[in-house]
This record gives sequence, C-alpha cells and structure tokens, in this order.
Amino acid sequence: MDFSPDELTAAVCQLAIECGFVRAAVASAGELGGCEKFDDWLARGWHGDMDYMAANVEKRKRPSLLVPGAASVLVLAVSYAPGGDDSAPSEPGYIARFARGRDYHKVLKRRCITLMDRLRQIAPDFDGRAFVDTAPVMERSLAAASGLGWIGRNGCLIAGELGSYVLLCEIISNLPLTPGRAVESACGDCDACIRACPTGALGQDGLVDSTKCLSYLTIEHRGAVAEELLKSNRGLYGCDLCQEACPHNRDIPAGDPELTTWSGPEIELDAVASWTLDDWDQATRGRAIRRAKYEMFLRNAAAAGAYRGR
Repeated sequence: MDFSPDELTAAVCQLAIECGFVRAAVASAGELGGCEKFDDWLARGWHGDMDYMAANVEKRKRPSLLVPGAASVLVLAVSYAPGGDDSAPSEPGYIARFARGRDYHKVLKRRCITLMDRLRQIAPDFDGRAFVDTAPVMERSLAAASGLGWIGRNGCLIAGELGSYVLLCEIISNLPLTPGRAVESACGDCDACIRACPTGALGQDGLVDSTKCLSYLTIEHRGAVAEELLKSNRGLYGCDLCQEACPHNRDIPAGDPELTTWSGPEIELDAVASWTLDDWDQATRGRAIRRAKYEMFLRNAAAAGAYRGR
C-alpha cells in the first residue's frame, strides 16, 4: 500500500485514535530545538535528586539516537481529566489525579503495542519502539514541537481543549511522517498557576524548581524534606494545585475511564500513618503510586496530617 508522507501521517494518526489515544501528532526524530531551557533547568540544579535527568542528554535532544534509523516521533496523548463536578481543591491525603486509575505505564504501553501491530499492516517496513515515561525522551518538548499543545507556566503541556490533564507517550520509528507545527502559547498574562503553588516552585518561564515542587517531594524525593516545605504538603502522592487553578482546565471533557476510575483499595490518610510494609505492598501493587516507597508514604502522611491539623 503506497502512501505519500501526508497520507501516511493522516492514516497513522487515525489508527492512533482507533487504538484509544485521544490525540496524535508528529515531530521530527532529528535534533530537537529549544533545548536551552532544559540546559538552564539542569544548570540551576532544579532537577534535585533526579540524576537520571542529567544523563543521556544528547539522546534526549535527538530521538534518532534512541532508535537508529528513526525518521519521526509519533506523539500520543490520553486524558485523565476529572469529569462532572470533580473540581474540588486538593485536600489532605490527596492522591494526584494521574495516579488514581490503572497504572498508566501499562495502559499506554498496551495501546502502543496494539497500534504498532496495526501500523505494520499498512506499512510492512515499519520499525520502531514505544516509550512510556521510562526512557530519556523529552516528551513535552516533542509534543510542543508536534503542535499537540504548548508548555504552560506550570511546566505542563496544555493540549488545547483537553487542558493539561494529559499523559503522553511516543513511538519513535522509521516512518517518513510529516511533522506538525508548534502552536503559540495561549497563557497570555495569566499567572494563576504561579499564584496557586504554595511553595513558590513556579516562575514566569515555564521552568519548575523541583526541589520546591510538592509532586517531586512526595513522589521522587527519597530523603527528608525541609520543614518549611513540609508545612505546605497536603498530599500523600503528588499535587494538582497548579492544574486546578489553570483556566484551560475548565469545561473540558472527562478523561479516559481506565485512567480516571479509582483502581484498588481506598487509601485513608489516618490509616497510612500506621501502615506496615505489607499494607503498603497491598495498597500500591499494580498502581502508579508504587513509585513512592513505604517510608515515603509514612513521611507524606505525617506531613499531610499536620497540615490538616492546623
């Protein structure tokens, strides 16, 4: 089956929608432009303990180094936006919305595999790999380059009418797809996300100081947390305050049921304080929240409990 690059791109994006993705767009697998901000972020030390962010920098900037012979990056998105009236602010014991449903790594990887099988049916020479948040891929920058959305002041990708409650994954392949065009930011003069951040982790430039970010501190950071930052922590796992404040997240369609329907046993703040290691294992098995280890949940619960008691 012979396609022009534009025809193949349209066919591939349509297949992506049929396989369960809500948006699909294309970026080049060549050198990614606009990486100066990433270099600046690293130079400031704002990646904190995430040493892996400073590794394989050249691969991050050039996807074809990850997949030799790659010509394009298919950027795929799913939504985890709350539905109905679920717009209440984060409360003590909060679990970030992206981690409430089934483990998104598994959900998205399964859909990528299905999509790649279908790609081989229309392009038998297809060769590529799928990446779901587990490799040196600058997914938000690629999504912005593809025209899927823009990076807001809170560092999140804002995908137009989908808002910022989106999860991304990529298929880097040899397919000669036509890259999209970047779109301009629609943030304007709005600084709602900056004002909503209780620890001052956000600036005007879209760079996030992870060492002050409650999502980083409750999910990624393994050690002790500075007392002045703990005083602001209301969550067991993550923080959505900057997204809750964003005007682009109002009146958006509800997200994917697999990602928005609570998966596993309910987690009560008071119960976590007395968890055993077995309790942690049972509560987190097969879920994205398992990234926070047992000791971290105890630490987070103590901080969130103190916040609630004020």
